[in-house]
Amino acid sequence: MIDIRLVRDDTEAVTAALARRGVDPAEVVRLAALDVAARAAVGERDEVRATVKVLSKQVGEARRAGDTALAERVADDSRAAGNRERELNAVAEGAQDAVRQALLYLPNLPSPDAPDGAGESDNVVARTWPEADPAYTEAQRVPHWDIGVELGLLDMERGAKLSGSMFPLYRGFGARLVRALTSFALDSHSDEFEEVRPPTMVLTATMVSTGHLPKFEEEAYHLERDDLWAIPTAEVPLTSMWRGDVMEESDLPLKLTAGTACFRREAGAAGRDTRGLLRVHEFDKVELFAYSTPDQAPALLESMVARAEALLRQLGLQYRVLDLCTADIGNSAARTFDLEVYSPGVDQWLEVSSVSWCTDYQARRANIRYRPESGGSPQFVHTLNGSALAWARIWAALVENGRRADGSVVLPEVLAPYLRGQTVIPAAG
Repeated sequence: MIDIRLVRDDTEAVTAALARRGVDPAEVVRLAALDVAARAAVGERDEVRATVKVLSKQVGEARRAGDTALAERVADDSRAAGNRERELNAVAEGAQDAVRQALLYLPNLPSPDAPDGAGESDNVVARTWPEADPAYTEAQRVPHWDIGVELGLLDMERGAKLSGSMFPLYRGFGARLVRALTSFALDSHSDEFEEVRPPTMVLTATMVSTGHLPKFEEEAYHLERDDLWAIPTAEVPLTSMWRGDVMEESDLPLKLTAGTACFRREAGAAGRDTRGLLRVHEFDKVELFAYSTPDQAPALLESMVARAEALLRQLGLQYRVLDLCTADIGNSAARTFDLEVYSPGVDQWLEVSSVSWCTDYQARRANIRYRPESGGSPQFVHTLNGSALAWARIWAALVENGRRADGSVVLPEVLAPYLRGQTVIPAAG
């Protein structure tokens, strides 16, 4: 969440910053008014609380002096003040909760460097690779869902039989390819990032910490019986590993990576890109995550984008990097770069990575701070996260790019160690 002190000190600046994201200025005005009311309620409660303490002291003094009548009169006043204090405390807590709820729904302040825009069409293409578009053959223009069925790699029909639509079922070499991609990515990041295998079911507080709740509840899978949530990304548990803790600056940046299944209801995606692997409810992904100081964050953002790009180059996939405009960045992010690969069989650019700098927005929700080496009070950490990479669409792009005229599929040589040396999926017999 954003710092409420910014709203108090410069409501106009916060309003202007959030307006770049399309937030109605009335929302900031409402928050400022809620904060004023909450502080007034707390102040009134604290005054009465102080009166209770004074009266309680006077009761004791009267009794020690043997003045029972005075002690009883003051005790009556103290009880009345105590009742009033409890009433005011309920009001104050309700007012403070209203402020917190308003903060939980407001997005992060966008970075000054994020391009302005009204939607995804205003995203800026920062760079492409390779610079010249490759020439794609007719064999590569076959959609991955047709290739998957032909070669026995992908069975969306049986996946739907098991779990409903948009739950893929990989078979044979198709399943091995997903596993190989995960191992390839985790090994590629092991030089700097500690590998973690977090739980895929998390508490409500864990989802709130990243900003996925309460605003995006409809996009998540909830196990009501146990009040647990299926993670939409490993960013969720990784963010909360140090929830409520104070870290040492000397331990920052702390870099983590995890390969997990990810679950998304995609509630608003009905009828949109639902064929094959273009949009699915469950997919495997390797996540990069870092806790950092504010000064460390810009360089970390660049390095995490570079890592995702390096994987795409090794896989030989044409890609582009988008600098997302203010209207298209996620709720928790201040700056985001998306990586999209070109998939010739569906003739589309497919998002396969999103790398974000969330400043201290998530850390405030999760109360994660660090103790500066120079001294002084603990400060909120900054968090960064990014996919490196998400496999469903990478899988699609690889089988489409790798298809040859005889119907076989040639996979990148970099995956050979993870595929028992076999990089050719034979044509259907």
